Amino acid sequence: MSTEDQELIDEFLAGRTEAFGQLVLRYQDRLFNTLVNVLGSHEDARDVSQEAFVHAFQKLNTFRGQSAFYSWLFRIAFNAAISHKRKTRRISVSIDATREITGVEPPDSRADAEPSQRLEAAERQALIRSALSQLPAEYRTVLVLKEIEQLKYEDIAKIVDCPIGTVRSRIHRARLELRETVRILLKDE
Repeated sequence: MSTEDQELIDEFLAGRTEAFGQLVLRYQDRLFNTLVNVLGSHEDARDVSQEAFVHAFQKLNTFRGQSAFYSWLFRIAFNAAISHKRKTRRISVSIDATREITGVEPPDSRADAEPSQRLEAAERQALIRSALSQLPAEYRTVLVLKEIEQLKYEDIAKIVDCPIGTVRSRIHRARLELRETVRILLKDE
């Protein structure tokens, strides 16, 4: 765990609740973006990340510091996501449909990018998002944590509460399924 995180946690536990606000500012975007990739919905990700931060605020005194703060926070968010899905039992909406509803598309911030390069990059992103949304949740979650969040296998195992071997197996299967789905989507185009 970073020393800055530990200092903020110590300050919070000493009664300075504003320190938790600093932790929220540090991790809110990362948690939200990860949850969007895991849940496939901006709305669900917003709800779950709020719930996770509230729960973390209430239970920070139980944090033992054996893992990174973000790993602990994401485990809370992961459990909240499971509960949220159980409560809502909604029909899941694809990432593409969500993007069409919200109109949000990440821009290419490179100044030297040609319009055709931006379009190709946007098409690749849409293709990967579409393929990712088709993966089973247990595969999508571990793949997002490994490839997008770049967490270690040990941290992923703690977050999803399964053995490291299972995490490795799920990531391997997720990559194979993602590759096959992308191949099929490219073939259909």
